[in-house]
Amino acid sequence: MSTGVSIIAAGQSSYGLFPDRTLKELFYDARVSCFDTLDRSLEPASIDEAFIGTLGTGGSQLGNFAPLMMEAAGLVGSPATHVENACASAGFAFRAAVMAVASGQAQIAMAGGIEKMSDLPRERNRSWLGVSGDVEWERLAGTNFPGIYAMMARRHMFEHGTTKAQITGVAVKNRQNAIANPKAQFRRALDLEKALGAPMLADPFTLSDACGITDGASMIIVARDDIARQYTDRPVKVLGVGGGTDYVAVHDRPTMTELAATRRAAKQAYDMAGLGPDQISLAEVHDCFTIGEVLSYGDLGFCETADAGRMISDGTTAADGRLPVNVSGGLIGKGHPIGSTGTGQIYELFHQLRGTAKGEVRQLPNPSVGLAHNVGGSGGVVAVTILGAA
Repeated sequence: MSTGVSIIAAGQSSYGLFPDRTLKELFYDARVSCFDTLDRSLEPASIDEAFIGTLGTGGSQLGNFAPLMMEAAGLVGSPATHVENACASAGFAFRAAVMAVASGQAQIAMAGGIEKMSDLPRERNRSWLGVSGDVEWERLAGTNFPGIYAMMARRHMFEHGTTKAQITGVAVKNRQNAIANPKAQFRRALDLEKALGAPMLADPFTLSDACGITDGASMIIVARDDIARQYTDRPVKVLGVGGGTDYVAVHDRPTMTELAATRRAAKQAYDMAGLGPDQISLAEVHDCFTIGEVLSYGDLGFCETADAGRMISDGTTAADGRLPVNVSGGLIGKGHPIGSTGTGQIYELFHQLRGTAKGEVRQLPNPSVGLAHNVGGSGGVVAVTILGAA
């Protein structure tokens, strides 16, 4: 099955800390990278709709954010919408672009995302991230995202016997994967024993269990299936998209070891694609903290919730495992420029499904179906996308 929509181009800037570069420069990098994947020219005027995600940590001109980014990308003229959905901003920007084409409103649409986190002092970044959670209760009680995800991890360990080594094993795996990704932020291996002994962040997390502060941008162009090959010889089909929400505060949820929003979004995407979890070849999932990836295994249907830790320790989700997860390096290795993460995940799947991921170590052998999982906050909002090789 298919949505009738294909990805015809995908691009991403390098991810990292670039204090001397502007939002406009980073988004232009993503635009160049994106248009370089086209086999034939695409006139900017052909883009009927554009959706650009950011949380706003860049801090300036958010009132004119969408047109400012269109100007930076040389795409002035097309209607453009700023999408803000916490860390899932770009995932929902992509969903909106797909819906615009699938509905017939547009023939070609662009989805992008960008964040410039190095522009602001650490205290200001914490403030921006705080508004992605429950401000009324969680934040005023002194909790933050490391603390909330740490509670999830502790509960998973208590209920399911998941070990700290399994949880931190996510960081070891993803940092190893990032070494082969030329656009990743952290391209150095991480030793498990050193990771377990790193400075404490929020029990049971050490600093190794968290993603870093990142700048970066990404861009995806989608088109109707019947015109996709006018622009590229190797389109990637959008098989399904889904979205879901949940209570923002974790104390309002019935469990801390599952994300209901992920389960809702995944069901929508699987139903639209006519596929099941056992047909996924690879996945890019939201590992802002290591437990985030562990939770995703159960929520996306890859295993039972209680078995998630074993998928790490037995190598199932390693790059050479049965179901490779986060071969890009994930958020922990590749980086997490908040507003860019969702379309950055799709950029990786696009190249993997076309066989154009750079480097023999990184490119997987003949993947056919990829899944992207983009979480906002601590699970209050989630986008899931399923793509297929043409």
